Amino acid sequence: MTDPLDQYINRREVPALKVHRMVLGADGMDLFPAGVADMDFKAPPAVLNALQKRLGHGVFGYETVPDGLMPALTGWLTTRHGWDVDAAHILRSPNILNTLAIAASIFTKAGDGVIVQPPVFFDFYDILEENNRSLLSNPLILKDGRYTIDFGGLAQLASDPKAKMIYLCNPHNPVGRVWTPAELIKLGDICACHDVLVVSDEIHGDITFEGHDYTPFSSLGPSYAQNVITCLSPAKSFNIAACCSAFTVITDDARRKAFQVENSRLTVNKNNAFASAAMTAAYSEGGTWLDDVLHYLAGNVALVRAQLATLSGVEMIEPEGTFLLWLDFRKLGFTPEELTEFLRSRACWAVTRGQAFGIGGEGFARLNIACTRAKLTSALQQLSAAINQID
Repeated sequence: MTDPLDQYINRREVPALKVHRMVLGADGMDLFPAGVADMDFKAPPAVLNALQKRLGHGVFGYETVPDGLMPALTGWLTTRHGWDVDAAHILRSPNILNTLAIAASIFTKAGDGVIVQPPVFFDFYDILEENNRSLLSNPLILKDGRYTIDFGGLAQLASDPKAKMIYLCNPHNPVGRVWTPAELIKLGDICACHDVLVVSDEIHGDITFEGHDYTPFSSLGPSYAQNVITCLSPAKSFNIAACCSAFTVITDDARRKAFQVENSRLTVNKNNAFASAAMTAAYSEGGTWLDDVLHYLAGNVALVRAQLATLSGVEMIEPEGTFLLWLDFRKLGFTPEELTEFLRSRACWAVTRGQAFGIGGEGFARLNIACTRAKLTSALQQLSAAINQID
């Protein structure tokens, strides 16, 4: 029986960002599109059915949050991750980037410092620059093919009076670490000691590989829950980024009230009928589909691992989570610009340049493996041919 995840779907039938000239460039429309972080898989059948049913109603006027959405979300968090969340602590937001920006705007002032841990999701930098916040870099440490947090450097930065907040990526994009409870506790203790608020982007929390369990920062205990703003969304887990919104979990009453006031001021309080239907179905009935996707992704990781083992000059940072692989091309000896050109013109790859993720990203590239095995196999063959032709 054919695996549904092996089905080829032409993303160009809709204006998908991953395959759009905005991303690929006018000269890159034939490249392997593996930069934008979404999947090439159809959404779960339950989501498709829910959207069809909602469409069939035919009336799309203003709506409130459906009664089943919050129980579906909290039930998912409890059963999937052992995290019991009070629905009263959850706010809606258009997307996680919106939450990150609002958190910076209301809990820090212009010129205040926000800590990030590069190489890390590039939109963190844009948000801080556009909100006139100071970037405080606490680069991750890469040793023996694995990244860890520089806790000494973190403590030093957090002790700076201008440091008010940290953007935590949990699991981490792009290096694929799923932070352990011990690591999160140590980070949390440093931040609490110096009154640094944790804003945790946990959008990839559902996507982890065997032996690596996602730990919601807020689940560490009451004191940790009081000092974190958690950002959640089903966008990555169920491949519904174009028809979903996000959730902000804030246990601290004063901070949650401040967020509610700001949401009201910005009129971030409307509901999309299709997003509500998609999210409710995903969290209620999408578990088996996600399990199948995780199994398929593990197979894709194994494929990349095996192929790179036959090549000289490219190494994979072993992923613990996310469908994004962090590949180390430094042994090829290219400059960052040369590497980008090599991957585009010789390997026909359109991936995300490592330098976009900040300090420590030079010589790396981020590869999205949430595609069919056939497409990934072809792309790896292209890479192999290109490397074997290097003089």
